[in-house]
Amino acid sequence: MEHSMSLSSLWMFLQQEPNFTILFVGILSLVVGSFLNVVIYRLPRAMQTQWHAEAQALLDSDNDSSDNAIDKSAIAALAWPASHCPHCGTAIKPWHNIPLLSYLLLRGRCAHCNAPIAKRYPIVEALTGLLGAYMVWQLGVTPMAMVSLLLMYTLVALTFIDFDHQLLPDQLTLPLLWLGLICNSWGLVVSLPDALWGAVAGYLCLWGLYWVFLLLTGREGMGYGDFKLLAALGAWLGWQALPMVLLLAALSGLLVALVQKLVRGKTNRVLPFGPYLAIGGLVVLWHGDFIWYWYASIWI
Repeated sequence: MEHSMSLSSLWMFLQQEPNFTILFVGILSLVVGSFLNVVIYRLPRAMQTQWHAEAQALLDSDNDSSDNAIDKSAIAALAWPASHCPHCGTAIKPWHNIPLLSYLLLRGRCAHCNAPIAKRYPIVEALTGLLGAYMVWQLGVTPMAMVSLLLMYTLVALTFIDFDHQLLPDQLTLPLLWLGLICNSWGLVVSLPDALWGAVAGYLCLWGLYWVFLLLTGREGMGYGDFKLLAALGAWLGWQALPMVLLLAALSGLLVALVQKLVRGKTNRVLPFGPYLAIGGLVVLWHGDFIWYWYASIWI
């Protein structure tokens, strides 16, 4: 009883002090961003190791031992080994692993070997912190904002993994889909029927485009991870949001391609679609109502 009272009092305090809550969530999201760096770096490599091990298992007669090794490496990939410098292998001390601050104090270099630390790490931390603070500032201190932080964290990880490897892991997209349905069983963002049909329509929409493109050109235009990510966004935002998500994703992808063309004189041959779906999903979550109102006031 006392425990529930303390949680209720904490929630009331957070609602009464929105500025403090925005700052608190921003700092918390910085810490989460540090963990997301681990996910972004290790998860794709763990998956590649698992694929190689599974392929080798097909060639080995002792499949049981191979399967055990695969399961063990997949489970331990994100937790072990401890954070270390990729150049010299020295374990990173806790006070050298404070989000943003450690990077600034160390001047972007390893404390042991003085090798440069990739700028990606502080960028991911800062981006996650800013997005977390903006989430609460935009949606308020509400249950919807709190659960939507989980959506945003996952989208950040998926974005950078897709940029690096053109890969949207099932380990992230499928739990995101189920979490959206579970949260909307209480109607936190949309009703459960809208979320259910959003998941179905999101998957089938890109699945259909994939097969049309494949039949017309003989080439694959996107991966199955894009289907699952749009299904997850549909589970969170409802089927009504999908056209706007796709439009914003296409426009943001086109904008990036145009910038690349102007700056480099060419565009990347393979343009991952997942990051732009993530952008479209977050924009609709935050500003979907305003965009619909603006559209209706001009065209309807």
